[in-house]
Amino acid sequence: MTSTAITSALWFIAILAMIPLALWLVKRSPVGARFSGVAAGGLMRHVAALPLSAGQRIITVEVGEGESRRWLVLGVTPQNISMLYTIAPQAEAEPAAPLPAFAQLLGKLRSEKRGSR
Repeated sequence: MTSTAITSALWFIAILAMIPLALWLVKRSPVGARFSGVAAGGLMRHVAALPLSAGQRIITVEVGEGESRRWLVLGVTPQNISMLYTIAPQAEAEPAAPLPAFAQLLGKLRSEKRGSR
């Protein structure tokens, strides 16, 4: 290969490597927030979701700010989104304790099995 071909190949690889980096940077910038569905001023946020079936779920979304904040309970299907209920914002629930990893459960089961022999 000639040096021109090698240089061209290196530039091509460098540009391909920069594409994911550029997308990552845009996603985290204020410009990218407009395209990701997040309100620029933070006037809307996802609170909770409950899947009911493969195509149906109930979603709670907080809209507004200050005294005008409200939680909207929405029923979502592939064909329709309908508001089921509007409530005042509730206190956030404490996050549940993390579940033990599968490896920890398997190790515990194996040690119990060895102890019973």
